[in-house]
Amino acid sequence: MNLNDKDEQMIALLRQDGRMPVSELARRLAVSRTAAQVRLTKLERNGVIAGYGAVMSPEYLENRVRALVMMKFPPDRRAGIEQSLREMPQVTALHSISGAFDLAGVISARSMGELDLTIDAIGCLEGIDETMSSIILSTKIDR
Repeated sequence: MNLNDKDEQMIALLRQDGRMPVSELARRLAVSRTAAQVRLTKLERNGVIAGYGAVMSPEYLENRVRALVMMKFPPDRRAGIEQSLREMPQVTALHSISGAFDLAGVISARSMGELDLTIDAIGCLEGIDETMSSIILSTKIDR
């Protein structure tokens, strides 16, 4: 699907507030409510917008300990490792990356102890050769 400027603007608005009413989207995009609804429906139908979710508040995130965990493993172990990581609720994002490591996971825990246990559990997964972790001190941009 080819996206135009209005589509991109609508996506940006929805990333800021996924519950923004169509009437407010229309006002900010300077289009009619009907045009905004048609555009939104089209983005959903074509799979550009796959769903809506909760965005955690800065206050909630402030009380979490987060880390970026880089993982290295043989290619034939990817499927099993990804499945194991999906089952860990502390893994909030997982990215396939280029470079010396194969995956980068974002871990969110209630405490440093929970984070430590989670990182250890990842390092013990069958097939993991190496991990490298960095604590996330603060988030400057989260879109």
